[in-house]
Amino acid sequence: MRKKRSDRRQVTPDPKYNDVFLAKFVNNVMESGKKHRARKILYDAFDIVEQRTKQNPLDVFRKALNNVQPIIEVRPRRVGGATYQVPSEVRPERSLALGMRWLIRYARERKDKSMSLKLAAEIIAAANGEGNAIKKREDTHKMAEANKAFAHYRW
Repeated sequence: MRKKRSDRRQVTPDPKYNDVFLAKFVNNVMESGKKHRARKILYDAFDIVEQRTKQNPLDVFRKALNNVQPIIEVRPRRVGGATYQVPSEVRPERSLALGMRWLIRYARERKDKSMSLKLAAEIIAAANGEGNAIKKREDTHKMAEANKAFAHYRW
């Protein structure tokens, strides 16, 4: 290896809930550097989650994130002119990042009035083991299962 691996940046915890995962999630929701707006969207979504589920929104969020995180994925690998989809395990940081990205992406695609409502609905659905983010995870796992035969090409 020629170059030194870069150090992971430390994300300062979220001011309201004092949670690092939440701070990362806010950074993913944020568009055009408007962090205050992203926080407002998330906190409003948490209020909606609390109203609808009568549970601690942070617990519901954590459960949703755990349900959405992939364990295995496929990565393309070229072997002798052919490209194989090789299943490989996902590193914990990447798993978390993918889970957050999918939650936000499918929340944005929902049909609802505001982003807070969309995000709340997607978090509740994911916590209950349903919704598009969960479907994406299942599809990723199915793809890896289908390409198990190429697992020996792993590097």
